Parts: sequence; C-alpha cells; structure tokens
Amino acid sequence: MADVSDKVAKIRVLVVDDSGIMRRIITTALKTDSDIEVIGIAEDGLIGVAKVAELLPDVVTMDVEMPNMDGLTAVVEIRKFNRTVPIIMFSTLTQKGAEATIRALTNGASDYVGKPTDVSDTQAAFNILKEKLIPKVKALYKKPFKHMPNAEQKVAPRPSNERTEVLLTRAENVVSLTPTAIVVGVSTGGPSALIDIFSEFKKPLPVPMFIVQHMPPNFTLLLAERLSTLSPIQVVEAKHGDIAENGKVYIAPGGFHLHLESMGRNVVMYTSEDPPENSCRPAVDVLFRSAAKIFKSRLLGLVLTGMGNDGLKGAQDIIQAGGTMVVQDEATSVIWGMPGSVAQANLAHKIIPLNKVASEILSRLKVQE
Repeated sequence: MADVSDKVAKIRVLVVDDSGIMRRIITTALKTDSDIEVIGIAEDGLIGVAKVAELLPDVVTMDVEMPNMDGLTAVVEIRKFNRTVPIIMFSTLTQKGAEATIRALTNGASDYVGKPTDVSDTQAAFNILKEKLIPKVKALYKKPFKHMPNAEQKVAPRPSNERTEVLLTRAENVVSLTPTAIVVGVSTGGPSALIDIFSEFKKPLPVPMFIVQHMPPNFTLLLAERLSTLSPIQVVEAKHGDIAENGKVYIAPGGFHLHLESMGRNVVMYTSEDPPENSCRPAVDVLFRSAAKIFKSRLLGLVLTGMGNDGLKGAQDIIQAGGTMVVQDEATSVIWGMPGSVAQANLAHKIIPLNKVASEILSRLKVQE
C-alpha cells in the first residue's frame, strides 16, 4: 500500500485574463489534467499581482493586453517580490503581439503560448490550449529535486550557487584551442538568459556567434533588435546567402533552419524550410552539425535553458569534431531539458551558472573583460 507521503501534490495554477471566455477555456483545458488544479482567476493584471502574493501559485498564465494593468506591467510587478514563479504569457502571433511578448520575456516572463485566433470556436481553442499549455505548465513547474534510485547518471545533477563550476572528466583530455566561432542553442527561458549574457559584453567579440532560439517568425527579429540595444555587439536575424562576419551575432529566423557552409575563406549562412528536427524549426542540431564540419576543434558550443533535447545530437557532432561544449547548470535554468540532456550524456566540458556564461566565453576567446 502506497504511503500517503508519496502522493504527488498538484500543480497550482493562477489564470489571469480579462476575457471571460478565455478564462473559461483556459481553466477547462487545465482541469483535464489530473496533475493540475486552478486555484484562482484574475480579471486584470492588478488583481493578478495581488493574487500571486496571496495564493502563492506554482505557475501563472498571463494575458498580454488587459485593462487597469496589462500583462507586461504585471510581470514586472510580480518579479519585484517573486523571482521564481513561472509566468506563461498568452499572446497573438502578430507583429504587435510579438513585440509585447518579447518585452514580457525579457522582463521576466518564463514562456509564452500563442492565443487561439478564433475563440468563437471554443472546441478548437480548447484543443490548442490543451496541447500547448499543459506541457509547458508541467515543464516549468519546479518540483523538489529527487534522485531516481535506479537511474544511471553519468553526470549527477546537483544544486549550485553563483560560484558553482563543475569540471567534467572529459575536459582533462582536451587541449584548449581558441574558438573561431560560437554556436548557441536555447529555448524556454532563453530571451531573459540571452539578455543577462549580452548585458555583460563591453565590446564586440572577435568571432561570429550563431544562435538558435526556438521562436516563431517575427519574434526572432525583435529579439535580435532587443539584444543589439544591450551591448556594442550587432545582433541580426540571419539572412539566406549572407557571409558571416567576425564581431556579429546571427539569430536563426523563426520557422527556418540555419545551416552554415564553407566557401573558400568565407562562411555562408543558408536558411531552409526542411522538415523540423526534434519537432523544432529552427533546430539547434542543424546549426551545430553544420558548424562542426567547418570549425572543428575551433568551435565553442553552448546549450542554455530549454525544454526537450534539441542540441544533444549536435553536441555529439561538435565533440566528435574536437570542439568544446559548455552548458548552463540546472539551478539557473528555467528548464534543464536541453542542457541537462547534454550534461547527462557526458558531452559537456563544463556546467556553469548563467552569470558565468559571459565570462566563460571571454575567457575562452582570450578577451580581456
């Protein structure tokens, strides 16, 4: 007979939305999962902020546009007293919606879900939210960490603080070469993580950097523009046929894979609508695989916070080519899926907290901070 203490507590969700129809659809969708309970609703951001403080939910869903206090302001206010509760934004995938969502994500929101375009078709809207929202709620929920008793772990996840820096066995046999390119894979929690990293750069890097951030069209261009305002580094959305330049950062455009090809002394970027990999387009594996062929032992790969395992196969390609892999640690990741998969496969030379990533890059490039 199972011990009562073994019962898993339900994930407590607060729903913040000014539309009564959307509140009902979101609440109904969430209640279809036995692991989730809706503990409260709020009609605007002002009430939402108060209820976060009162109810202490495990996860918050937040509409972007609301009266009295919009979702963007509510996120900022919540983060003043609660830095950890996951906040999932609801946004239309229009230009205006993308701008608002990027602002929310860079101000502390954890992730977003595209709003159903036709809420009059309640069943279709319900199905979209059930398929998109529930997995994100579950992934973002921070359960108390537990070691699985029978699971083999090549790299044991462990809590860390700001000074944590775990050096893996593989690094002992690696000759450290100065990278001539950097590739980055990131997903859930990525915009905020990238902002933290780019805010620390004081001058352009001596090499090109290529980033895959899982996002739809419109979002990646706006993210590039936002990152460009934070440092002297020019961040742009990658364009098909462009030649990569040292000192610039290229983000794969939403909906397109980013491939790198060598042409003489130049590296050319190509975008494609080839089938998704790991259910993603752009996919980290595509970028990593093509970069490994070109830069070989002079490539530095980074995998940051994100859901799933996109980047795992690409990390294998980088390691086999003699390159270096660094991943974000569990304690500072919004979700340790992507970096965790690389670490647990013993493919990471270092596991470091987010606030060490910029200095790690500069150190490996031999750039004075």
